[in-house]
Amino acid sequence: MPSDAKPFVIEYESKIRLLMDLRGQGITDPRVLSAIERVPREMFVPEAFRSRAHDNDALPIGHGQTISQPAVVAYMTRELEVGKEMKVLEIGTGSGYQAAVMSRLCRRVYTIERYRALLRQAEKRFDSLRFFNITTRWDDGSRGWPEVAPFERIIVTAAAVDVPPMLLDQLAPGGIMILPVGGDDDEDQQLLKCRKRGEEVDYETLWPVRFVPLLPDTVDDPGR
Repeated sequence: MPSDAKPFVIEYESKIRLLMDLRGQGITDPRVLSAIERVPREMFVPEAFRSRAHDNDALPIGHGQTISQPAVVAYMTRELEVGKEMKVLEIGTGSGYQAAVMSRLCRRVYTIERYRALLRQAEKRFDSLRFFNITTRWDDGSRGWPEVAPFERIIVTAAAVDVPPMLLDQLAPGGIMILPVGGDDDEDQQLLKCRKRGEEVDYETLWPVRFVPLLPDTVDDPGR
């Protein structure tokens, strides 16, 4: 085997192990697994962590933020029940990985990030990978994106103390929102599934999670 082919073989084998690990954890939805397989997670982590890109672990991406472990990404994506013609809002772009996975499953992803530096990095990744159905915004995510609401699906990748009312208002009838909810202590966080039925909202608690907090305002800090 040529020496320059070895990294590609190792990368392929590590991704296969990850997919098998996800199946072992109950993620068997073929559309979700296909999206995970088609999105190169190694492109969404810092260079120092490339060798761990297909480990089932959360990894730091700077600014005190992380890229969620693949099992959490896959689980939240599955519970979101995304259809191919849907419009999805994501609060917390981070590295862009979750948005990229969802973009393989729906018509368009609108994603908001409060850290301008992180958003710029994610935008470069989307462009280089030709993920053209992702629209980005630098803003306070708790306000949502009212100009293009309603959304059939909303996913929040930072923990709110409670369900943000403005996001519920932007959820379409019959829509689903997935978000972590809890206090400052991340050990108390729970993943919540909200399903809008007319004027009523059904709530289902899914499983314990650990996410960075959902914070207001924006951060323009390109130097970090």
